[in-house]
Amino acid sequence: MNYIIALMKTIDKKKDNEILEEHISYLNGQIEKGNILAKGPFTDHSGGFIIFSVKTMEEAQQIAGQDPAALNNTREFTFKEWKCSIEIDTKGVMSH
Repeated sequence: MNYIIALMKTIDKKKDNEILEEHISYLNGQIEKGNILAKGPFTDHSGGFIIFSVKTMEEAQQIAGQDPAALNNTREFTFKEWKCSIEIDTKGVMSH
């Protein structure tokens, strides 16, 4: 199955730390709405990764565009269509 993913590169670390709770809250709200399947930061603090549960690139871009990290220009988003080679259940738990 194909998914839309976003790579987030932190471009303003200081400002990003200031809006981090808003960013996390926004993404958690999108998970509750069923728009995001998985998300998380990179361990080197350079940004993060989102797997969207939407049908089109435009939907993912619209959701990401309302993220406080996008609105405050603290992260740069790069979108890709990604083909998952394992099955992912509806709760975001990956299995072989």
